[in-house]
Amino acid sequence: MRVVEQEIRIETEEFSAVCPFSGLPDYGRLTIVYVPSDRCVELKSLKYYLLTYRNVGIYQEHALDRILRDLVELLRPRRMVVELDYHVRGGIHTVCRAEYRPEG
Repeated sequence: MRVVEQEIRIETEEFSAVCPFSGLPDYGRLTIVYVPSDRCVELKSLKYYLLTYRNVGIYQEHALDRILRDLVELLRPRRMVVELDYHVRGGIHTVCRAEYRPEG
């Protein structure tokens, strides 16, 4: 039997966190793409996890890093990419992207 690699893509337009410098909310599109090993994330649990960022003062790059690290620890995927595409604020558009690929 031929092994088929399944890729899972999850997107939400409703990711938000608080800028620790200004105290203003940051909103954006969060995209998670991963190839599972033996675990998949349950979407309702992921939704509640992402809602915890709503009142957290965290820089955009740190939010991206924390989400990737938490999901990799939980799921142990074959590979994963997390991208945060923030809405323009102050005339600046930011896209943060991080990728996990196990060594070996």
